[in-house]
Amino acid sequence: MRKLIVASNNADKIKEIKEILKSIPVEILSLKEAGIGIDIEETGSTFRENAYLKAKGISEIVEGAMVLADDSGLAVESLGGAPGIYSARFAGEHGNSKKNNDKLLRTLEGKNAGERRASFICAMVLVLEDGRALDVEGRIDGIIAEKEKGANGFGYDPVFFLEEYGMTFAEMDSETKNKISHRAKALEKIKVEMQKLVGVV
Repeated sequence: MRKLIVASNNADKIKEIKEILKSIPVEILSLKEAGIGIDIEETGSTFRENAYLKAKGISEIVEGAMVLADDSGLAVESLGGAPGIYSARFAGEHGNSKKNNDKLLRTLEGKNAGERRASFICAMVLVLEDGRALDVEGRIDGIIAEKEKGANGFGYDPVFFLEEYGMTFAEMDSETKNKISHRAKALEKIKVEMQKLVGVV
């Protein structure tokens, strides 16, 4: 069975990827599960560049495995696309979702709905065993809520409100989110490419 190493140790992300790609006969491993303890520096200026750097960097130290990497984040229109590639460290401390959400809510305080428009964007790069790279992008549009709502999800999910569903990502069950999220949309595109690669229709 072919191996797919996901260039991440984020448990939520790995779970989501395994769930969406479960119909494809590949063994999916996190960096930890693959015994890789290297952190690739994200020096790109776009989500796609960072995803490529991670996928390519890991692929160069493993043999006989595909490598999948993503870089995703939140882009708020009225903030010129911020926090963008700095989404995970928007408030200065990497991965502190509470501080990031608090800073975002403070920054947008008093803004109307039009000024709160935002998109979750996910760039995904799959590097094959022979070094070829495929890249896709997934996106979902919403608005930033005025306060956090919901206990599910992670990151900016409690403040990302989807008008057509009348709730934030964090109020949504994982099954629904996994069908419509930016990562899900990117993964569905990767899934199509992987189906071709392994001969699954």
